[in-house]
Amino acid sequence: MPKVAVYNTAGEQVGEIELSERVFGAPVNSAVLHQAVVAQLANARQGTHATKNRAKVRGGGRKPWRQKGTGRARQGSIRAPQWVGGGTVFGPQPRDYSIRLPKKIRRLAIRGALTSKVQEGTLIVLEDLQLEAPKTKEMVRILANLKVPGKALVVGEGQNQTVYLSSRNIPGVKYLPATDINVVDLLHHDHLVVTKNAVARIEEVFAK
Repeated sequence: MPKVAVYNTAGEQVGEIELSERVFGAPVNSAVLHQAVVAQLANARQGTHATKNRAKVRGGGRKPWRQKGTGRARQGSIRAPQWVGGGTVFGPQPRDYSIRLPKKIRRLAIRGALTSKVQEGTLIVLEDLQLEAPKTKEMVRILANLKVPGKALVVGEGQNQTVYLSSRNIPGVKYLPATDINVVDLLHHDHLVVTKNAVARIEEVFAK
């Protein structure tokens, strides 16, 4: 089982924790991670883009000129695609971009992303993370004590409005409950800061 140090908010090591081999020692399959990222980004797309074809563009109900005898090319409507202001041919229409991945693949991807953080040494376990009031300055201080530069994903056991409000204005820092972790956020952030209770919750959910 992989072992990592446990720190307090002052950045001092207060112990060690054994991580589940099933969750934090899983094989890192780059193909599965890629599938999960593509699916998650595709599922985030709204798909509400639309263009008007010649039937939907306003105007053009009358034939611009008679069929023969003018010397010009025959035309049926000023809203045909070749006219300025005419309809769009084969333009984007509303569609569903969602990709459904099997549950086992999704969980394998998350376990692989968590394992990669352990292997890279960018997983930091906190003994606890409680703030009396929302204060961005306090959250900045804690991350500085932990020597966490750049982008960091902070994970707690559940919804913590105080920590969420304290971290949302820090560039590159994001707070998530343990049950909401996902492959895109895990790979996007350089460091993963997770509480001991959140580790237990993650192992409970994703070890299955």
